Amino acid sequence: MRTKDYVLAIFACISVFQVNAQQDSIAAQTPVQDEFTRLIEESNNYQGYKVVEYDKLIELRNTTRNFITELKEEIIVQQNTVDQQNDQIQQLKSDLAATQEDLKRVSEEKDALMFLGMPFSKGGYKAMMWGIVGGLLLILGVLFFRFKSSNAATKEARQKLSETEKEFDAYRSKALEKEQRLGRMLQDERNRAAGNS
Repeated sequence: MRTKDYVLAIFACISVFQVNAQQDSIAAQTPVQDEFTRLIEESNNYQGYKVVEYDKLIELRNTTRNFITELKEEIIVQQNTVDQQNDQIQQLKSDLAATQEDLKRVSEEKDALMFLGMPFSKGGYKAMMWGIVGGLLLILGVLFFRFKSSNAATKEARQKLSETEKEFDAYRSKALEKEQRLGRMLQDERNRAAGNS
């Protein structure tokens, strides 16, 4: 019974492999598929069953086991390759993020101007410079109007001083004339008083 079940299981496996082989006719033959094909072709028919030699069945089992081991090893190698590629992808992503951060920083530095040791964006720098120019123009305007009013006051003061000096000169000449006249009158009076005595 046990041998019969074993043969049926193998037959089922062979059928599955045959269906897969037909579906994957384009794919390359594997050692296990070759072994199954050879086993089926070399087996004898007995009452509708295929009779398989025990040694060949053991050989098929060993070939299948070896093929499965090779596939597992290849899966491990492929998984390691995938893991390495994932690590490389993560490293490249972090490098890309760092590069983008550096690019952003360099762009900000390129767009920034240093003024009094402080970085300013070009727009902020222009606004600050126009603010300084506007402030200086305002101060210049205030100074100009103060100078103009001071200059007008100075001219007015000089004109008044000139008028005052003219008035003073006129007053002095009048006072001098008056003093001379009074001096003559005094001399005349002295002369009279001396003439009368």
